[in-house]
Amino acid sequence: MPQHNRLLVQPLAGIRVADLTRHLPGPYASRELQRLGAEVVKIEPPEGDPTAAAAPGWYRALNDGKRVLTWDARTGPPPAALLEADIVIEGFRPGVWARLGVQLPVTTILCSITGFGTDGPHAAQAGHDLNYLGYAGVLADTAPAVPPVQIADLAAGGQRAAIEILAALLARERTGVAGTIVVSMTHGSHQLAAHRLSGDPVPKLLTGGVACYRIYETADGRYLTVAALEPKFWQRLCTLLDRPDLTDRAFADDLPELAELFRTRTLRAWLDLLEHEDTCVGPVLSLAEAASELA
Repeated sequence: MPQHNRLLVQPLAGIRVADLTRHLPGPYASRELQRLGAEVVKIEPPEGDPTAAAAPGWYRALNDGKRVLTWDARTGPPPAALLEADIVIEGFRPGVWARLGVQLPVTTILCSITGFGTDGPHAAQAGHDLNYLGYAGVLADTAPAVPPVQIADLAAGGQRAAIEILAALLARERTGVAGTIVVSMTHGSHQLAAHRLSGDPVPKLLTGGVACYRIYETADGRYLTVAALEPKFWQRLCTLLDRPDLTDRAFADDLPELAELFRTRTLRAWLDLLEHEDTCVGPVLSLAEAASELA
């Protein structure tokens, strides 16, 4: 595990989590609680979590170290691990959890991860990550391109659930009262971009619309990230490129001469020149390369 993810103290040691969710959002949330020291029991239906068959590597990454139990809610009583948990995470459609009739202790924190919340016109609607991002307005700048990471599932869903659960644990410690949490992946995704509602400083700033914040191709077909938004970084970059004539063109919407220049050397050659030089330049790594780099 990377050094920055290792904790000398396990702040959630002794906390028990029952995770009834499937796919990515809930297991990601309970994995984060597990990383902080919680004991996690994953409670699956008889047919299991679909992710285990569809993407076994993903399933293992999110659920290794959890105890897995099977519960047929149609025929069997709730398992003790559910009734004794400090935290219960569920991801059913609104209304399903209530119909199960599980009576939890008043000290149990219940977190429901939903697509659209528990009310409103879309509450009962089926959806996945891409649908939530579309409703949230997050895809407007880049459609029809599809994001390479599940932002709604993992950030707006799983990570937000973990944050809300930690706050509820703190509140329970102070007041003795457990909370009920509802996480909407659509609303959470919108909140990730809501700071942009008043407009962006520069048109298409985040989607390659300016020279100083863009991805450039290199001679070997690799890519270089340039994020030299501040003048001092852009000036340093232009100096190292021996192109002082570009200093006042950081926010040009098109700078073909810079694109042509970056295509004259390999990624490694550009990194040797520009990395660690206060240029805000870096590589586009593969997932495997990134895992090695960040280990």
